[in-house]
Amino acid sequence: MKDWNFVFAGFGGQGILFAGKVVAYAGMAGEREVSWLPSYGPEMRGGTANCSVCLSSRPIGSPLVLEPDALVVMNNPSYDKFIDTVVPGGTVVIDRALVDRRTARTDITALYVPATRLAQENGIGKLANLIALGALWKATGFTTAEALDAAIVKVVPPSKPELVELNRRAIRIGAEAAE
Repeated sequence: MKDWNFVFAGFGGQGILFAGKVVAYAGMAGEREVSWLPSYGPEMRGGTANCSVCLSSRPIGSPLVLEPDALVVMNNPSYDKFIDTVVPGGTVVIDRALVDRRTARTDITALYVPATRLAQENGIGKLANLIALGALWKATGFTTAEALDAAIVKVVPPSKPELVELNRRAIRIGAEAAE
């Protein structure tokens, strides 16, 4: 399987770090080397948040991703900060419900998925992050469906088992939106 460097970015409270954790656990479920590096502004909720995630077949030298193969952006400041860092041939998932920009780059694949709107319309308003992740998974195939599902089961707190199926549903909605 291909090695991947991801950046997930948006506002605190959007589940950016959670989405990155799901990817990291999917990597572990797929028996890959993994790193997950969170970063957030002084006020978590409402401030900026991003994380770097690496999935590799070999040991990872640095957890910091400066040139992602894939990027998920869920707000305008994150789009502005990270769009030009994506490697040529990379993939970007843009929450078009919250990001009003379109890239002029022709060397990347840009998917404009209205993740926040889809989450609201489907009664899962807090899961736009996993809708965007589902679109990323469909577009890149960075892991198997089984590893992604195992990651959801692992990352959802045991005290909230009802959220497992909602997260699975969000992934499916995102995958369908990326088709």
